[in-house]
Amino acid sequence: MIVPAALIVVASYLAGSIPFGLMIGRFVKGIDIREHGSGNIGATNAGRVLGKKWGLICLLLDALKGLLPVVLLPRLIGGESISAEQLTDLAVISGVATIVGHMFPCWLGFRGGKGVATSLGVVAMLSPWGLLVGAVAFFGSFLVFRIVSLSSILAAIGFGAFYLTPWSQHPVSLGLFSAAVPLLIIVQHRANIRRLLRGEEPKFKAPV
Repeated sequence: MIVPAALIVVASYLAGSIPFGLMIGRFVKGIDIREHGSGNIGATNAGRVLGKKWGLICLLLDALKGLLPVVLLPRLIGGESISAEQLTDLAVISGVATIVGHMFPCWLGFRGGKGVATSLGVVAMLSPWGLLVGAVAFFGSFLVFRIVSLSSILAAIGFGAFYLTPWSQHPVSLGLFSAAVPLLIIVQHRANIRRLLRGEEPKFKAPV
C-alpha cells in the first residue's frame, strides 16, 4: 500500500501542476497571464484576461486534471485486487496530491492557482452529493453577489460542512479530505478575503 500510494502522490501532483491557464494565455495572446488581471493562472483570471470562451476551456481542463487521476491512477497503480476501502483511500490521496499540484506547481516556483476548478473535478468523482451541495452554495452566492472568490469560499465551506456534520457517514479518508481541502482553498483566497473585508473585491465581468 505504501509504494502504490507514493507513486500515486507523485503522478497526481505532476498532473495537477500542469499550468493550463498559463499555457492558454501564451497560445491565445502570447502573454504570461500572471502579468495580467489578478495574476492568477486559474480559470477566473483566464476568463477576465482572455475572454469567456477561454476561461471556460481553462475551467474544463483544470477540472479534468483533477478528475482523471482520481479515476485512473488508483486502479492502474493499486491493482485490481485492492479492497473498496483501499480504493477510496488511494482516490483521496490522488485527489489531494492533484489539488496541491495545482496550487503549488514546481514549474512555477510553487505559485499556482487557488484550486477550485481542480477540486471540482476531484470532488465530482469522490463525492457527487458533496459536489451538489458546493454547487448550490456557489451559484446561489454568485447570483446574488457576482463575486467568484466569495462564491468559491462558500462552496468550499458548504462541501466541508456536508461531510463534517455529526450524522454523516463516510470513510475516514474522505472525512479528512472534506476538512483539509476546503481549508486549503480558503487559505489560497486569503488576499481575496482581505479585499472582501475592505469592500474592494471586484465583481466578475468577463470580456466577450
